[in-house]
Amino acid sequence: MPGNPLTDPNWADETTDTVVRLVGTVRDKATTPIVYAARGVVFGLIAAFLGLFALVLVLIGLTRGLQAFGDIWLPHERSVYISYLVVGGILTLAALLLFKKRNANTA
Repeated sequence: MPGNPLTDPNWADETTDTVVRLVGTVRDKATTPIVYAARGVVFGLIAAFLGLFALVLVLIGLTRGLQAFGDIWLPHERSVYISYLVVGGILTLAALLLFKKRNANTA
């Protein structure tokens, strides 16, 4: 009789293989998508923070570069104001462009 564990010598191996296959299938169906989603969230947050940090550094460098360039012909106080005006103007134009595109897909 194949179902009797007392007379079947392969019963333990077959039962173990069945349990291992069942646990592997449940793990693949349940935990693998969750692990991939969690990795995506973590890497996405890291990328967002690094991108924001890089943007801040670029804006600081642009402002300081404009101030140093303006110091060649203008007094320092005036070059500071002009650099703030230029960077603020660029950011304002970018914001206006994004504000205009906010409802472009809805008709």
